[in-house]
Amino acid sequence: MLSLSCKAAIKAVIFLGTKFDSGEKSSIRDIAKYINENEHTVGKILQKLVRHNIVLSIKGPNGGFYISAGQKSQPIIHIIEAIDGKEVFKQCGLGLTQCSESHPCPIHNDFKPVRDAFKKMCVEKKVIDLYNNVNEGLAYLIG
Repeated sequence: MLSLSCKAAIKAVIFLGTKFDSGEKSSIRDIAKYINENEHTVGKILQKLVRHNIVLSIKGPNGGFYISAGQKSQPIIHIIEAIDGKEVFKQCGLGLTQCSESHPCPIHNDFKPVRDAFKKMCVEKKVIDLYNNVNEGLAYLIG
């Protein structure tokens, strides 16, 4: 359901969250290396996240990307909407353009509750919820 770019964006924001307490700023290279993504792709994603006020950046020798206290409390759905748009939660499970209640695809009735539950989770889960699990060793960003 989520694009590869969106998944990378979520991982990047979680990574930046793990650096919040230390106040450390991270370079594109460091983020890309840690989340195992292409530097160019991560750079484009971070630009978009900065434009949508999901993350912050500072230029210069002591610069980099980071999140603020307010940004760590934002729901994950903000990241998804910034990268994939709001329509991602209305898409057909098979990718059909004409899928609806009145014109369902073969998996519509099974997929819709899963999609709705996923959206609910994305609204409820905050960035801090996800990076705290990483900091505590209960979840991982690398395979």
